Amino acid sequence: MAGILIYSDKEQYARELLSGARLLAAAAEIPITCVVINNAGMAESLSQSGAEVQHIENGQIVAADTAAIASALKQAVQKLEQSIILLSSDRRGKELAGRLAQALDAGCLTDVTGITCTNGAMQCSRNSLGGAAIAAQIITTPVKVIAVAPRTFEAVLEKEQGRVNKLEVDIKATLKVIETKPKAEDGIDIEAADVIVAVGQGLSGPEALPEIEALADAVGGVVACSKPVATDRKWLSEDRVIGLSGKKCKPSLAILLGISGQVQFTVGIRDARTIIAVNQDENAYAFHMCDYGWVGDLHEFAREFQALLKE
Repeated sequence: MAGILIYSDKEQYARELLSGARLLAAAAEIPITCVVINNAGMAESLSQSGAEVQHIENGQIVAADTAAIASALKQAVQKLEQSIILLSSDRRGKELAGRLAQALDAGCLTDVTGITCTNGAMQCSRNSLGGAAIAAQIITTPVKVIAVAPRTFEAVLEKEQGRVNKLEVDIKATLKVIETKPKAEDGIDIEAADVIVAVGQGLSGPEALPEIEALADAVGGVVACSKPVATDRKWLSEDRVIGLSGKKCKPSLAILLGISGQVQFTVGIRDARTIIAVNQDENAYAFHMCDYGWVGDLHEFAREFQALLKE
């Protein structure tokens, strides 16, 4: 029997995939199964959101071994007779999608930002031409592997009772982990932020960041940036990059300071509910996508905006 299998090693992303899978399942009238690997707590948590969970406990599988995870999921797909596999399109998820699709002789799409199902036909939306256009694409193979961009769907949070089952797989370890070290992060999750203050190359320098942080604190938000600010100038960490090479954010309010608005950036913030753009160049593309625009110096804006908030 055809069905939808979802997997992510991050619970937040798994809940988002579950939400999307339910929309597809309602249209196609097929069941949903969540696969969890070596994480009993996550398996139980997802089951309490009404999910049917298959929990794989196998000491041969480690999180860093994408080949082993792909092998485990291949066996799960075949044992459970699944036809649609939804993964999260983060860095590890993209690699996993390619490996799993090859193993299953399946068609594959990554960075999917929308899925619809009409009369049994499933169509995926993806950014095209560097984000300048949206492409509608389909997979014609019987088994389909789809990696969905984070925050495409709202995470399932409701409390319902599902079930956790045990699933056995046969894995031969291909990678021996000697040591693991946590990735250096600054603890800011811009994807979860309701308010974002984003800076671009119009910022005078790293010495101005405290002023921007103060503005973000005043509006109850966090500081993010365009890619060059993090990768070229090293003023902020790459965890704060918005855009095609960074993260997709959907805040209630986005304040864009000194950002020209190139499409590679705007694809990551265009779904914000309200956008304020500040730039000295009146022809900056950011003014074409914003709800409110201010032509002028971003530092002057930051000071005056904070002063207004204090009144």
